[in-house]
Amino acid sequence: MTSSVMFPEAKLRASRLLQILLLLQNRGRMTAPRLAEELEVTPRTILRDVDAMTEAGLPIIVFPGHGGGIELGFDYRTRLTGLDADEAVAMGVILSGTPQDLVDLGLGVAADRARAKIWEAFPDQTRARMAKARDRFRRDAARQGADARRAALALAVQEGRIVRLAARSANPREVHPVALILSEAGWQMVDGRSGEEIGEADWGDVNISARRFGRSG
Repeated sequence: MTSSVMFPEAKLRASRLLQILLLLQNRGRMTAPRLAEELEVTPRTILRDVDAMTEAGLPIIVFPGHGGGIELGFDYRTRLTGLDADEAVAMGVILSGTPQDLVDLGLGVAADRARAKIWEAFPDQTRARMAKARDRFRRDAARQGADARRAALALAVQEGRIVRLAARSANPREVHPVALILSEAGWQMVDGRSGEEIGEADWGDVNISARRFGRSG
């Protein structure tokens, strides 16, 4: 009887080959040193892996010289495959529900749609493992209502809009929100002008301006 046991070294390499495939698929042409940095191996290891993938019939193209690199040919696409059993369990739990912090940011419905799409991207066997994990390790906590200020500020961060905090007070404060951070102390908004992290308790009434602020990157 043929054994299906995979030795740890072979299992590790199979996982790495899949990562290379997905990196090339999602990012396009990459150099061996860049792939090596991503996967924490040597460029020589990457080149050996590329040779193995080519021998297996995958359309890997290597462009030598300055400006060269490694890429997938023929518009090749692959589904999300090759998750180990424990990785499938972890992914099943991750995709079992939408975290409250995404609801807080007004992204709950979008997250639900994204979870469904990601789930379907996996092959049948992996989805079966994920479904078992989802049923065994459940997150059934009811969603709390989202503070409308958090969702409004999240949109302001994405669109680079100027915001007035404590807008109805005698001393409103104009800020340039560049990030929202959820910490043990709760939600913090980062003001791009001062670099200060302003806690939710100090936001007051929030007014989102139609004006935008310049931002780099």
